[in-house]
Amino acid sequence: MKTPIVILITLAFAVPATWLTTRHLAAPAAPARKPLFYQSSMHPWVKSDKPGRCTICGMELSPVYEGDAGFDVNSPLITLGKSGVTVTGIETAPVVKKTIRRTIRVAGMIDDDDSAHRRLSATADGRVEKLFVNFVGAEVIAGQPLATLYSPSLRTKIAEYQSVVQQPASPQREQLLAGLRERLLRAGISAAEIDAAGGKLPEELKVLAPITGTVVARNVYEGQYVKEGDMLFEVADFSKMWFVFDAYERDLPWIRMGAEVEVTTPALPGRVLRAPVAFIDPNLNMETRSAKVRVVLDNAPTNEPGKHRHELLHKLYAEGRITAETAPTLTAPRAAVLWPAGRPLVYVEKSAGVYEPRDVQVGVAGDDVWEIAGGLRENERIVTAGNLLLDGQSQINHPAEPPKPALTDAQRKAALDFFTALNALSQSLAADKPADFRAAAAKVAAPAAALRPAFGDRAEKLAALAKLPDAAALSEQRAAFYPLSEAAAEFALALRRESSGLDAVRVFACDMAKGNVPSAPKERGHWIQFEADLRNPWWGAEMLECGAEVRP
Repeated sequence: MKTPIVILITLAFAVPATWLTTRHLAAPAAPARKPLFYQSSMHPWVKSDKPGRCTICGMELSPVYEGDAGFDVNSPLITLGKSGVTVTGIETAPVVKKTIRRTIRVAGMIDDDDSAHRRLSATADGRVEKLFVNFVGAEVIAGQPLATLYSPSLRTKIAEYQSVVQQPASPQREQLLAGLRERLLRAGISAAEIDAAGGKLPEELKVLAPITGTVVARNVYEGQYVKEGDMLFEVADFSKMWFVFDAYERDLPWIRMGAEVEVTTPALPGRVLRAPVAFIDPNLNMETRSAKVRVVLDNAPTNEPGKHRHELLHKLYAEGRITAETAPTLTAPRAAVLWPAGRPLVYVEKSAGVYEPRDVQVGVAGDDVWEIAGGLRENERIVTAGNLLLDGQSQINHPAEPPKPALTDAQRKAALDFFTALNALSQSLAADKPADFRAAAAKVAAPAAALRPAFGDRAEKLAALAKLPDAAALSEQRAAFYPLSEAAAEFALALRRESSGLDAVRVFACDMAKGNVPSAPKERGHWIQFEADLRNPWWGAEMLECGAEVRP
């Protein structure tokens, strides 16, 4: 009996619940939004009333619903959908402050230390009797004999000295010996030889090595006659060597005295020699636009049998690497900066899939970043990959205008002379000086007439209006100036739209000019001035800064 009761109770609850659930599920969904049209995000002028693909790039058209703005044809922004970002491989990075590092790689030569060179010259006329060193490259020690020289003139000096030595001691003898000793010293006889000889001096002059080093030049042979002053040998000390390289003009700001240089040479594979910059030549080579830089290297002895005395040989090829850095500054990755038409430009991510082209000012270039001197803020995200595709699309969307032709020299001079006269008129009215206006008005007709040869019929009206009446009151002067100023402003704007070279000529306008010039046919009054600070000629001191600049 209990089982049927349980079944009935279960049905009583299940049937209503099932009915409610079914009714809820069957309830009609909210009506879907209907697109107004479909538009290409890459080429906004491509629109369609049904889904499809862009007829230019083949990308799927994006739906634009009621209330949506769609893609603005005139906007500089480049808008991509999610698929567009993926296909173009767009990557971004933030603008951050960091240290800029620059690695400068240079090539140069291992040279000997020019300050450790000694040349040995003949100190008297004579003949080379014996050569103890007869080849270049010989290693010598300070005081080692290099050659002996027979000299008749030296023998004469020696004989004089020996004869005086044998004389009895007296003040005159000592004085004479001092003079003869000085002559022998200058002739090349050492003080030790003179003092040790006891009056008996060697008959031949010994040429001794002045320093420990390497013979780099030998200019005599045994039996050769030489004159006083002839160079016999040249000895260089190779214990220190110079690495000399050319630093180009663009790299000089990074190179500092004391900066460490890593030097490598094929003659020492696997070795890196480190030493600071010791000298930067202040004289730039005009042909190569470079300066010599010197690094002094310790040239360690090899201490290996059969090897040269020192590791570094003279005239070796070598390479150097200098790593320099700046203080932390605002930077952008080098890959983010493009150079269309020679100007630096980046693409800034405004939101997901929306990118803005922006001109920037760059400073020094590091290994992987540019210094940003203007145009970006810290933490703005810029495109580092895919920006070339964005730039190409931007140029398709907004093709560059052709450059404006420049005025001829005659046209530019005539125009500037005329606008200078107009500027003097407007400035005198802005200063509320009727006498200055009368003086300037007398000088405007000539430059206005000079416009006709340069610009033809389009200047005819200006030449007629430039014949201003001789008005004394400011109100009359403003009324007389108004037609000329309006025509001149129209002429200036047209010239600036059509050509280049007149950027200094500014056009301003006041929307309340008629309030002080009742005869003016329009509320607005234009005028010419060169200064950036606004000076209203229609109101003067009463409303000197009323108005705004009008762009071509």
